[in-house]
Amino acid sequence: MGEFIGFESDGPVRHIVLNAPQRLNALDRPMLAELAEAVRTVAADEAARALVVSGAGRAFCAGADVTSLFGDTTRPPAVIRDELKQVYASFLGIADLTIPTIAAVGGVAVGAGVNIAMACDVVVAGPRATFAITFADMGLHPGGGCSWFLTRRMGGHRALAAILGAERIDAEEAFRTGLATRLAEDPVAEALELAHRYAQRDPALVRDMKRAVRMAETAELDAVLEFESWAQASSVNSPRFQEFLTEFVERKKK
Repeated sequence: MGEFIGFESDGPVRHIVLNAPQRLNALDRPMLAELAEAVRTVAADEAARALVVSGAGRAFCAGADVTSLFGDTTRPPAVIRDELKQVYASFLGIADLTIPTIAAVGGVAVGAGVNIAMACDVVVAGPRATFAITFADMGLHPGGGCSWFLTRRMGGHRALAAILGAERIDAEEAFRTGLATRLAEDPVAEALELAHRYAQRDPALVRDMKRAVRMAETAELDAVLEFESWAQASSVNSPRFQEFLTEFVERKKK
């Protein structure tokens, strides 16, 4: 895909690799531009059914190169804000994908690196994974959706404690608090296995499942039921369900 982003395909599964191991995959503007292009490529790929995001070497992503990210810090906040929103868009496109997305975190993820992992639907953490929410130690407010992602995964009180304390959360604690979805000795292998399993699902079904779960986090039960009833009714005529029905009827006859 480029100098700093690897891109692999295996059947219906796509794999984006943050590939600047000499600097622990820290993000600068050229790397973010390549990442944005890789995400756009996946979004436009009708054959893609699942995505894995991982980091080459011993880190997932050591966060942003702040000199590259902020440039001239004497500029007015409104100018810096507009540029930051463009930076955020480089990786937040992952959260907009309708296919399942899985982060394989084998080492340290810092700041924006944590955001990239949390932008994925599922986070698989290896034994050496660490999620470092270090903004406060730098005198910097979290950005890139960090507050939102942490609150959704950990709850407001736990998210605020992690932000204020600039906490470094190991794999076991990340799993206990909901920051990581599951633990694995080899997170990349586990993530790819999950991706291939998810890729077998009907794309329309997966899209609606993702939408229903996201609705459920904020909407009232009635609204979710309205959507679920429509989505379930629409899936009744799917080839897989019709196959299941035939098998079910045959089993009942025995």
